[in-house]
This record gives sequence, C-alpha cells and structure tokens, in this order.
Amino acid sequence: MIRDTIKAAQISAMKAGDKPRLAAVRLILAKVKDRDIELRTAASLPDDDSLVVEVLQKMVKQRRESITLYEQGGRQELDDIEQAELVVIEEFLPARLSDDEVKAAIAAIIAETGATGPKDMGRVIGAIKARYGTEVDMSAVSALVKAALTAG
Repeated sequence: MIRDTIKAAQISAMKAGDKPRLAAVRLILAKVKDRDIELRTAASLPDDDSLVVEVLQKMVKQRRESITLYEQGGRQELDDIEQAELVVIEEFLPARLSDDEVKAAIAAIIAETGATGPKDMGRVIGAIKARYGTEVDMSAVSALVKAALTAG
C-alpha cells in the first residue's frame, strides 16, 4: 500500500536526518489524514491506494501551479522549495502511461464504447478514468479524447 510506503519513507528520512525530505513526507501524510477526516461521514469509502493517489495528484497539481507563479514572480528560493517537494511527492505516485499507451487506450475504449463524436466524450472519459485513473493525467486525456472523437 502506498500509505505504508510513505510512512516508511518518513522513518528513513528521520533516521537519515534529511530535513527537507522529512518535511515533504510529513506534508503528504498530513494531507492524507485530512482527506481521511473528510471521508469519515461519507457513505462509501474509496480504496485506500486510490484515496492516497488522489491526494498526491492534487498536491502535484498545486506544486506545479505554484512553481509557475514563483517563476513568473522571480521568487527562485520559493520555486526551489516547491520543486523539491514535487520530486518527493511524485516518488509515491504510480508509474504513468506513456503518450503512446494513453492514445492506444483511448482508441481501444472508443472502439469498445462505439463512440462516434464529441457527444460521446463523457462516456469515453468516464471509462478511461475508471480503468486508468491513477496512471494517466486526466486533463491531458480530455484533450486527446476530444481530438480523437472530432477527427474520427
């Protein structure tokens, strides 16, 4: 489980005295704990790994947005901190599919669902998210699906 891997990374960072890494790992664990608390009243709980991956993906998105803003604002020291946190966070995410693999998956799902045009986009994206949710960047998938359905 990803949560156990993150806890083990926290312990190893403590033993190694790696303060920046330890801070990033603790931040991850805090965000996961926050999400656990939010879901206490939920009717159904998602799989633990998918919950952790969802939190990690959100953190990666936030870091990338912050990095862009810091670069535009000329705040190199803050940019460096965000870059270091991003590297640590991405370590725990499952491997991503390559662009070619994503395009092949989209083509297969379009064939399976019988999608013919842009009106079927939601159905295709839903199937991709259900099958490959943690392995793909859904914002990139949306654009690829739209391109595939309008071209076909």
